[in-house]
Amino acid sequence: MKFLSFHRLSVFSSILFVVLAINLMFAPTQMLTSWGIELTTSVGLVARRIAALYTGLAVMFFMVRHAELSTTRTALISGTITACSILALLGVYEFATGHATSGILTAAFVEVALVLAFLDVGLRGK
Repeated sequence: MKFLSFHRLSVFSSILFVVLAINLMFAPTQMLTSWGIELTTSVGLVARRIAALYTGLAVMFFMVRHAELSTTRTALISGTITACSILALLGVYEFATGHATSGILTAAFVEVALVLAFLDVGLRGK
């Protein structure tokens, strides 16, 4: 994946996180329905709060898109790898236990792809 630089991955991640945030903030039903989750008041509250976190991640990655190899950049990469790994594992777990439908596996696939992309960029940076 030599075409993948930290800059490109940061911009892509920013866009992805903004799209997720907008979806979860203003139209959560589509994503939740694909996972087999009913939108209730409680689920909506959690979805909107998660949207705020995705927005913050988008801003962080956009602002550091030009960052050279540093402890800060490595921390962002490591944190994203950790979070996306856990999210992917949780997605597979929720599907396996019947708490979510197979639609959640699409999210898990995207999370695994992000893990691999950030691993590639992080390892090439060292």
